[in-house]
Amino acid sequence: HHAGKFYLRIEDTDRKRSTKQAIKAITDGLQWLGLSWDGDEIYQSENQERHVKIAKILLDQDLAYPCYCSPNELAEMREQARAKGLQPRYDGRWRDRDPAEAPPGVKPSIRFKAPKDGATVIHDSVQGCVEVDNQQLDDMIILRADGTPTYMLSVVVDDHDMGVTNVIRGDDHLTNAFRQTQLYRALGWDEPTFAHVPLIHGSDGTKMSKRHGSLAINAYQEMGFLPSALRNYLLRLGWSHGDEEIIDTDKAIEWFDLQGVGRAPSRFDYNKLESLNGHYLRELKDDQAVDLIEPALSDRLRHKLTEEQRNRLHAGIAGLKPRAKTLVQLAENSFFYIAPRPINIESKAAKFLDDNAKAYLLELANELQDVTDWNKENIENLIRDFANSRTLKLGLVAQPLRASLTGMTVSPSIFEVMVALGRFETLARLRDL
Repeated sequence: HHAGKFYLRIEDTDRKRSTKQAIKAITDGLQWLGLSWDGDEIYQSENQERHVKIAKILLDQDLAYPCYCSPNELAEMREQARAKGLQPRYDGRWRDRDPAEAPPGVKPSIRFKAPKDGATVIHDSVQGCVEVDNQQLDDMIILRADGTPTYMLSVVVDDHDMGVTNVIRGDDHLTNAFRQTQLYRALGWDEPTFAHVPLIHGSDGTKMSKRHGSLAINAYQEMGFLPSALRNYLLRLGWSHGDEEIIDTDKAIEWFDLQGVGRAPSRFDYNKLESLNGHYLRELKDDQAVDLIEPALSDRLRHKLTEEQRNRLHAGIAGLKPRAKTLVQLAENSFFYIAPRPINIESKAAKFLDDNAKAYLLELANELQDVTDWNKENIENLIRDFANSRTLKLGLVAQPLRASLTGMTVSPSIFEVMVALGRFETLARLRDL
């Protein structure tokens, strides 16, 4: 829609947190969601030499300065600020101090000389015109005492060098944007257009946490959600296009614009996500649905599905898709099609299989044996005639039949189930009683 490029930059300046496992979770999650990026992923740490060079340029131009504060001094500043009910901040004690006064043997950090007068103004694509009084921002560290650059400097340098024109992120980064804007202006670089979108809150309106279902992307994959459904749901959180609820990827690309993003936090509704996922599940082709649940079924069986099992699953999947909201539910509901004999019969279903019912079912099996054309119409007609000839209500035959063939009390139409199972498997299960 905007003919732009989507870069994936791994901001790994914090080496302790940027583990291979954490990075893999990011790339795997994006790939599963179908959010592919342009080119190779970029690692911020590989550009460290450039970041350090820019820090030294700022230092040489008197736009930054060495700070020799000890950890104890910084801790004391934080405590004093808290005691006064203020935000912890650096007090600027080395800003104009002569470096000749530096304590011997202490390696300094490098701090940016933030402007103290006036305000920093940002024209944000979502938040509008926002500003902060420069007195509220302290002099941030851009180079640590060990010589490594901080995130705040690195992200500005990388965005500039990569030609980034638009930065879209959560509104919890708004304060960062003020600091980064000051760096851009100090360096004489063009600023990107910022768009700070509202964060997602829990269903109760409070900040998202694990108790709200705030999980990593791979957790939603494991819970059986489809990437298309999750993309659609996340897109609609805080953005709208009229009354449209179902928005596929092509429409999303065509319609999305930052002007449609609201400023108020959206609320994560798990039930709504599940319902939306059910829609996308029903839209799957039968082959797709089988392919998606086959790994889980194979794990449960501890072997790959045989051709016969897969054929039964494929024949019955259409009747199961409308009954499930997640792939996990679909796999669970469809297991009876591929279950080894004798199938497990749930306790509720077993109540329908008393001696009289078993006797009826064995008689029915003998009559079904003679059905030449195994289709729904022929099977249904035979079973109805069987019930009528014995003055039985259809339910008194159908429910025990369901219990014996599926092991459950609820399933798609029992006639559809019998067609999907096929003659051999149907008769074999009836005779296992």
